[in-house]
Amino acid sequence: MRMNRIKKYIAISSFALLFAACAVPSVTSKKENTNTPPSYRDSQDTLNSAKIKWKDFFSDPYLVSLIDTALRRNQELNIILQEINIANNEVRARKGAYLPFVNLGGGVGVEKVGKYTRYGAVDEVTPLDGKPIPQNLPDYLVAANLSWEVDIWKKLRNARKSAVFSYLATTAGKNFMVTNLVAEIANSFYELMALDNQLFIIKQNLEIQTNALEIVKLEKKAAKVTELAVRRFEAEVLKNQSRIPRIQQAIIETENHINFLIGRFPQPIQRNSWTFIDLVPDSIHAGVPSQLLMNRPDVKQAELDLAAAKLDVKVARTYFYPTLNITGAIGFEAFNPAYLVSKPESMMYNIGAGLFGPLINRNAIKATYYSANARQIQAAFNYERTILTAYIEVANQLSNISNLKKSYDMRSKQVETLTRSIDFSTSLFKSARADYMEVLLTQRDALDSKFELIETKKMQMNAMVNIYRALGGGWN
Repeated sequence: MRMNRIKKYIAISSFALLFAACAVPSVTSKKENTNTPPSYRDSQDTLNSAKIKWKDFFSDPYLVSLIDTALRRNQELNIILQEINIANNEVRARKGAYLPFVNLGGGVGVEKVGKYTRYGAVDEVTPLDGKPIPQNLPDYLVAANLSWEVDIWKKLRNARKSAVFSYLATTAGKNFMVTNLVAEIANSFYELMALDNQLFIIKQNLEIQTNALEIVKLEKKAAKVTELAVRRFEAEVLKNQSRIPRIQQAIIETENHINFLIGRFPQPIQRNSWTFIDLVPDSIHAGVPSQLLMNRPDVKQAELDLAAAKLDVKVARTYFYPTLNITGAIGFEAFNPAYLVSKPESMMYNIGAGLFGPLINRNAIKATYYSANARQIQAAFNYERTILTAYIEVANQLSNISNLKKSYDMRSKQVETLTRSIDFSTSLFKSARADYMEVLLTQRDALDSKFELIETKKMQMNAMVNIYRALGGGWN
């Protein structure tokens, strides 16, 4: 009775200790806020330009060819693709973790026990097939070993799901990079076209200024103007000539940047820049803000990272619980290799199970659990920040497109007015009804206005590209 009582107390104590080991410290998690405004500035637009494939969004064949090449050859994109393969292999590894592990192997050894020991005494009096057991006893073994952690708390399955979400997040990250790559090539291409137009304008303007310089020289010979006028016109010509090498250098650098993005060494970029000023930005449909959660790859990536972080917290929590391990082996073992297959008595097997839980010094488990929870809170804030960033980017670009259109219309009128003023000022100068400074300033203002018009057109095209990217277009 006393022994039964002791066994009962031991069992109760064991269960009490096991229950204590399962106690999990409390933490404060965060619920993400995915609410978005109903629209952009009361817009009722339900169509979304992000759904348009990039090959249909960009109509320039040279630009389409560049983007297509970049998506195949860009080194950074190919590096990301290998990251996706690594994440996929991690999923496969996690999947195998909750299945039984079976190993097949063999071994050989020799043993000599003391005669005056329990096993030595048995060997002395126990014959086998009428022969005594050898003192130097060999041991041959061929067996299959099994080990299996039974996933009673879904620790291994949640770890696999977390790896799946991380894999999908890596894929979304690749899509986000594709979106940015498409936008960067398009913006650089339009910048290159703008530089070509600025170079053409400055050369065209130099012809006008050179002709004006000749007129001033003739006026000086006629004693109508002084040497100062000639020098001022010469200085203006030299100033604009010095701008040509800077523009040419900018063209080379922009070409090389595009070449880098498409993964090749520097070479000329084909384009038809003379159509640049006539380009009209496509109409953009922004849809509703809630569509950003599905269309923007970075928002999707943040969502998947958060889902993985939540599962990591669950996985870290299970380390406070007992682990059930099952081990076993089956095979053949004998001191003579001939007995391994000829004697059925050589078969051996064992199986066992153990339930173990952490009891003392759980600081490492607590630290892992607290860190996993902190990462989940970080991921929730990052998800909210990514949504907010996406909304603000779209709102900014919608406003930018509207204001740039107004600016371009006014600058077009300015260029038209100043271009006509050049001929007027030159005629008035010849008839001595205007001084040389009026001619000089009119030419300078006309050149600056043309440069600003080209710059505004480039900004318009960039805004069209940027809102397409901000909406989540370009990766599909």
